[in-house]
Amino acid sequence: MQDQIRQLLVALGEDPAREGLVGTPGRVEESLRFLTSGYATDIDALINDALFTVPYNEMVIVRDIDLYSLCEHHLLPFFGKCHVAYIPNGKVIGLSKVPRIVDAFARRLQVQERLTLQIAETIEKKIRPMGVAVVIEATHLCMAMRGVEKQSSVTITSAMRGAFQKDVRTRAEFLELIHYRGGPAVSPRHGFLGPAGPEGE
Repeated sequence: MQDQIRQLLVALGEDPAREGLVGTPGRVEESLRFLTSGYATDIDALINDALFTVPYNEMVIVRDIDLYSLCEHHLLPFFGKCHVAYIPNGKVIGLSKVPRIVDAFARRLQVQERLTLQIAETIEKKIRPMGVAVVIEATHLCMAMRGVEKQSSVTITSAMRGAFQKDVRTRAEFLELIHYRGGPAVSPRHGFLGPAGPEGE
């Protein structure tokens, strides 16, 4: 890979032997291998035995998961937040496993639409919940740095399964909670959820 990166530098009009670029092929290779390490991730091994029997059937949300990926069309980054929710059906998954699942699929060459589906389908398959929902909000540098050059645009994708797809109120509750940032939270199903936090005082 490093030889190919040197050839790329030459094709771009650079001298890979100059001081600032001598170590670049090695650094780029290391960076790309990390950013695409999801291809080597075994989802079953990642989850391991972190599935627990719990008599809980209310919504579980892991919100604001930092997400970094590479657009497969231009090999430029896209990044943002991922929000994941599921309604358990006798089983819950260790909370840290949800961001790990997100990383496993984000660290590949991706399009945001497929990434969203992969996360939802994996959680649905592994936990068998009553419903699962995934929303990704991301900025794509292939739109901000080149092409239309719209720096403020955000792309939002969603995948709804089970109860989140069939029940409007369940879906509305999820969408409201992922954007809750302080102040009295009101759930469409449960009403008042709690007092104002520090941001809402």
